[in-house]
Amino acid sequence: MSSVLRVALTGGIASGKSTVAALFATHGAALIDTDRIAHELTAPDGTALTAIVEAFGTDLLGADGALDRARLRAIVFDDAAAKQRLEAILHPRIRARADEMASIAARAAPYLVFVVPLLVESGAWRERFDRVLVVDCAFATQLQRVLARGIPSDQALRIIAQQASREQRLAAADDVLGNDGAAAELVPRVARLHVHYLALT
Repeated sequence: MSSVLRVALTGGIASGKSTVAALFATHGAALIDTDRIAHELTAPDGTALTAIVEAFGTDLLGADGALDRARLRAIVFDDAAAKQRLEAILHPRIRARADEMASIAARAAPYLVFVVPLLVESGAWRERFDRVLVVDCAFATQLQRVLARGIPSDQALRIIAQQASREQRLAAADDVLGNDGAAAELVPRVARLHVHYLALT
């Protein structure tokens, strides 16, 4: 582990991870978003695309050669074996790319914030960080936000149920940032955490 503080930012769907990450960036923290890395790896020229097609079939490709992400999600959603195959392809590549980005960012940033939505679900990530920050909100708040994205209620409940529970995330947390209110309330909370992380660096 590098001498630069490494913070894992996680939380359930619609908890506010992206908003919190953007606020840390305003304080000079370097952001490494594993979801964004996954999208890059599965783009038409991404290094994981060939392996995914070999594992799941060419019908996952659209006419433009791009991955049909919705179709892939549907395949792995209720199939644990398929999900494990996909993770075996993506996770090592994501970790390698994240480490590459971290080694560059650590030269200038006071600390690193890794956005890892499924940190608790994929236990191999935990030992890679100095701190785990969980963006937390009540189930009712989370569900309301997911529904506001236009996702049907039955699908929203299934997505939430497939993720780690609120209790599991909180048990893994070193720091917790509550986000049941307005986005503006996050500003001073992130500022306090920024000062805390600077002190730990």
